[in-house]
Amino acid sequence: MLYLHGFNSSPQSQKARLFKDWFETQAGAEVLVPPLPHHPREAMTLLRGLCEGRQPVLITGSSLGGFYATTLAEEFACRAALVNPAVAPQRYLGKAFLGPQRNLYTGEEYEFTLDHATALEELTLEGLRHPERFLVLLQSGDEVLDHRHALAFYAGSRIVVQEGGSHAFEDFAGVLPDIQAFADL
Repeated sequence: MLYLHGFNSSPQSQKARLFKDWFETQAGAEVLVPPLPHHPREAMTLLRGLCEGRQPVLITGSSLGGFYATTLAEEFACRAALVNPAVAPQRYLGKAFLGPQRNLYTGEEYEFTLDHATALEELTLEGLRHPERFLVLLQSGDEVLDHRHALAFYAGSRIVVQEGGSHAFEDFAGVLPDIQAFADL
């Protein structure tokens, strides 16, 4: 199993730790939570390398990690559970993230450039071939991403919308049994 953290996050995030602990304890699953490079091309090279040669049972991603998980699930024909996923981030967020950035957990500083945005555009899918492979968990109070973009893009997938909440996804621990059931573990 893979858990993919979001933009400027890390394997030390609360969701990443909760996910890893839950699936290792409750399902006896091996969970990889790789630190993702900030450049999308580097992140996808790393992730494709992790998926090649081993068929992941489930890829779970939050926010930008959900965007990556979507691409990987389509490429490697596996299931994905997405938590407030980014949909076409370069289109919907525009240039808001261009410029200096700082990882919230590692303190690493870098410049988010037009090349980063172009790389995201290159990864953007126009639609899903297998929407049935996706569980999409949304909170309508997400202050960063408009959950309606995900509702439209993932039509045909299993979608759960919780009213209120936030981009961090309040009570993430409460949906872990749903993710486990979806993974069929």
